[in-house]
Amino acid sequence: MDKPVIHYAVDEAVAAGAKLLVFITGRNKRAIEDYFDLNKELDAELRAKGKIDLADKVAQIVPDGVQCVFVRQSEQLGLGHAVLCAKRIVDNNPFMVSLENDFLIEDHSIQLVLGEMASKYDETKKSQLCTMAVSGSDVSKYGIEGYEDGTTQVTQVVEKPSEDVAPSNNAVIGRYVLDPMIFSHLENLQPGAGGEIQLTDAINCLAQDGCVEALRLLG
Repeated sequence: MDKPVIHYAVDEAVAAGAKLLVFITGRNKRAIEDYFDLNKELDAELRAKGKIDLADKVAQIVPDGVQCVFVRQSEQLGLGHAVLCAKRIVDNNPFMVSLENDFLIEDHSIQLVLGEMASKYDETKKSQLCTMAVSGSDVSKYGIEGYEDGTTQVTQVVEKPSEDVAPSNNAVIGRYVLDPMIFSHLENLQPGAGGEIQLTDAINCLAQDGCVEALRLLG
């Protein structure tokens, strides 16, 4: 494709209204920070060669008014720990989480999914999950939601359950809008599946308090 997958994540977040992008990275990931920085040498070289359109494209990787912050996760202790690394920056604000393990192609039904989730949070003040139906052995690859019939209310989230004990076949994919109260749950969690701090476990705590809803992905 014409750009790194993480660039698509940035485009998606900016389209949803994000003005501050927090990248949680690790060792040997400096190329990510370099990619989103302004490359004045490359810009000058392209313009000198008359490649103005390409120079403009490179210069617009991060739109004006959008700030990038990079935080290093010193140990890979799980997704929950990675999210917790952003606490000082996020502070007491709701925030989006985008995981590019799940790549959403541009389609009218899903293009604005993060923005729709953010609007729903503004309306209900409940954390939002994006879910899709899976079947068979795929159930055990995801966090799976339990929910109240006929509603968007999430009652529980279970990390990678076997198909026979899963509360549904609705899998949580890598788009979230989370209330900052998630941080207090993350700080008090014991390691879960895989010996890691699982974001799913913290969301499950919110769900049990009636503070989580799901947006069904139709695309």
